[in-house]
Amino acid sequence: MAPVLEVKDLYVDFHYKKRVQPIVKGVSFQVEKGKCLGILGESGSGKSMTAKAVMGLLDKSFSVKGQALYQGQDLIACDSEALRKIRGKEICMILQNPMTCFDPLYRIDSQMGETFAEHARLTKEEIHLKSIQVLELMQIHNPEEVLKKYPHQLSGGMLQRIMIGLAMALEPDILIADEPTTAIDAITQFEVMKEFIRIKQETKTAMIFITHDLSVISQISDQVLVMNQGLVADRGTFGEIMDHAKDPYTVLLVEKKKAVIGKYRAALERG
Repeated sequence: MAPVLEVKDLYVDFHYKKRVQPIVKGVSFQVEKGKCLGILGESGSGKSMTAKAVMGLLDKSFSVKGQALYQGQDLIACDSEALRKIRGKEICMILQNPMTCFDPLYRIDSQMGETFAEHARLTKEEIHLKSIQVLELMQIHNPEEVLKKYPHQLSGGMLQRIMIGLAMALEPDILIADEPTTAIDAITQFEVMKEFIRIKQETKTAMIFITHDLSVISQISDQVLVMNQGLVADRGTFGEIMDHAKDPYTVLLVEKKKAVIGKYRAALERG
């Protein structure tokens, strides 16, 4: 099966005054329809920068080289207008900090409605109903009341859940999730992870799931890419990473998390 997204030899450099700092150093990977690639690494490993470079979300302080092929298009070579048309409906990215994705001047219903109006052919009534369904799916109580609030009136965890639900509701070809469960309590995290799994299975959406947590990645990823200091340290299925890790950095990650992963997966399966 041809990959939905294929990234080849991706390099990202940060330019500060006259200095150049390499951030991502020749990363390559591909994602197929209905499959999930987990990108695992600690803070500073380059995992989030990799996704933002592919999506054209880095500012002029960064230079990007390489290819990111999506349906015959090289996203790295696309201009900002072409990328804007692709982002949202065809490729959605859930960012780690939800506050950056909401305009503080507009209520939640207005912002959700604008997204649905731009990417789906729905009437005003259908948009409202869809917004309620998204909030209910994300375990948000009193959805009618929440829709009337401004972003600053909601917690970071609640905004994160709204953002996840909105992205999933658009059913994109590719869903990129950057630490999507970081700001969410453990109980809600289980529910959100089950929803990610359902979306992957039922809609055949290709996913890139970025995290520092092996426990989270264990249940959803078909392939795992381990990053360390901007390089790919290891790659393989979750089982291969767990049992046959080649890189010392990956071995250390696995040893620290093995006991926790067993409990986490058992809890998800019971749910």
